[in-house]
Amino acid sequence: MAGYKEPGFNDRVAAAAAARAKALAKLQAKPAPDPAAQAAAAARAAAKEAAAAEKRAAVLAEREAKRAEIAARKQAEAEAAAAEAAKPEITEAERKAIRDAKYAARKARKK
Repeated sequence: MAGYKEPGFNDRVAAAAAARAKALAKLQAKPAPDPAAQAAAAARAAAKEAAAAEKRAAVLAEREAKRAEIAARKQAEAEAAAAEAAKPEITEAERKAIRDAKYAARKARKK
């Protein structure tokens, strides 16, 4: 039985040339693409891209609306906090008057 013979440089070059020739022959044997099929594929791709662009625009619009809503809410909270901070402090006499009014109202309900 004969042993394995390592291919030499010339054998490798010939094998590479044969592989290149085979690939070229396979590529040349391939029929030209049908123009109608290419046009249909291009139309599908354009429609898909348009749908994706529309979806992206909708997502961006929703995101901007959400950001505007959050900004408006923060603005309202800041205004409420400012209004709360602007309230004058109730003095001890006013607290006593409020407490007395509640007490009087409770007594009046019991009678």
